[in-house]
Amino acid sequence: MTSTACVELKDLRLNTQIGTYAPGATIPDQHLLNLTLWISTKLILISEDLMAQVFDYDPLVIEIDRLAADGHYETQERLITRIVEACARYSEIESLEISLRKTPVLESSGVLGIKLYLDESSLARMRTEPT
Repeated sequence: MTSTACVELKDLRLNTQIGTYAPGATIPDQHLLNLTLWISTKLILISEDLMAQVFDYDPLVIEIDRLAADGHYETQERLITRIVEACARYSEIESLEISLRKTPVLESSGVLGIKLYLDESSLARMRTEPT
């Protein structure tokens, strides 16, 4: 049996501005991020309760917050790209799934989002190709 391990971040409310809206349009007031980072099981099944033995995700969460507040984005896709690039800087991350959704979409209802999955080879390629 194969073992897998991941770090999950769910429903993180980002302080960001995305999109340009016409007068009278529904303007989303929430942008929610889900992020799953697949890592080695060795970073979860540890012999001692030491930070040196685990993946420290706190710096990544701080960077995500900084990227979200970095300025106005026209698209969710650009913010997701920048977050994925930040994730790629961590060699502990083997693959990832990310989604960003906004709400409301129309007449105070609905959720609209995008999702991306990068496997090991795609993430490795990102690490070697210049951005």
